[in-house]
Amino acid sequence: MTEPRRRERLRPGELVGFAAVIALFAGGTILAVTRDAGFATIVLGATFVIDLLVISMLMLAITPNKPMDGEPPPGTPHD
Repeated sequence: MTEPRRRERLRPGELVGFAAVIALFAGGTILAVTRDAGFATIVLGATFVIDLLVISMLMLAITPNKPMDGEPPPGTPHD
């Protein structure tokens, strides 16, 4: 059994970090506009959760499935 490469191990952290950056931007924008720290915190948390859901759904949609055992990989001609 092979261990996952470094890039594969760090990928979830990159996606969570990306969602955090987007949430910080949204929370900071709301804080600058309204000057209400409570509302900005709520927007920050909600944006973070929504971003995580959207990013995970997009990753599920674009990640190709591995072929089952004994199945030829996609794109090979069938005999």
